[in-house]
Amino acid sequence: MLKRGIVPAFAAAALGLVSCGSGAAEGEKKDSVTAGNENVAAAPVAANALSDDEKSAGWKLLFNGQNLDGWRVYKGKDGKTWSALDGTLHCTGSTTDKSDMRGDLISTDQYENFELEADWKLAPQGNSGILYLVTEEFDAPYMSGPEYQIIDDNNFPEKLEDWQKSGANYAMNPPAKLAAKPIGEWNHTRIVVNKGHVEHWLNGEKVVDTQMWTPEWEKEKANGKWKDYKGYGTAKKGHICLQDHGSEIWFRNVKIKPL
Repeated sequence: MLKRGIVPAFAAAALGLVSCGSGAAEGEKKDSVTAGNENVAAAPVAANALSDDEKSAGWKLLFNGQNLDGWRVYKGKDGKTWSALDGTLHCTGSTTDKSDMRGDLISTDQYENFELEADWKLAPQGNSGILYLVTEEFDAPYMSGPEYQIIDDNNFPEKLEDWQKSGANYAMNPPAKLAAKPIGEWNHTRIVVNKGHVEHWLNGEKVVDTQMWTPEWEKEKANGKWKDYKGYGTAKKGHICLQDHGSEIWFRNVKIKPL
């Protein structure tokens, strides 16, 4: 999240499907596993679906790949930018900030302690985020919920502070390293919130590890961007939120496991 305003957004690369067959030429990569003396094609991993092991472990899909069931626009606003598109949860980009049309998307259910995973792909120069522990008594989700920052680290048209870069706990904790893939590629995010202990993971790298509601956390809040937002980070339970910041973004495989 940055100051809201005009954010250039461009169409990102279309999603691709990779296939392989028994007639692949020599040297071509094959998606197979060896069983005895035969090559048996590995079962493809379905998007927006849970494995039997995930179901047994208590995971729940937040996006079914077909519609926006389980989601609504913040405070019931009549937003026009979110849709299910080709198996993704898609937010349209805009070269102007049409505030009457835009709105952040929140889960209908609320969560307290959880592990959240999602894949995302961002348009060039884009800016977005995943917020959690969001409540609705304020004008915007960022006034209550901490944010996992998503941004074009290399090409955003404004100078970025470290705490504004991908994977950061926005305006609180910068990422330990830059782990986002090049724009146009899919990234994998994992967020763990458990009794105030927060972890942000990006593409298998832990980039934030922090504890909420400690004296150090209170000091950081009081001395930074959130000093005038008394409700920021105070809720122990809240919605998951996908931010509409005027940039085109795609999400898929959004799932959560209560802890």
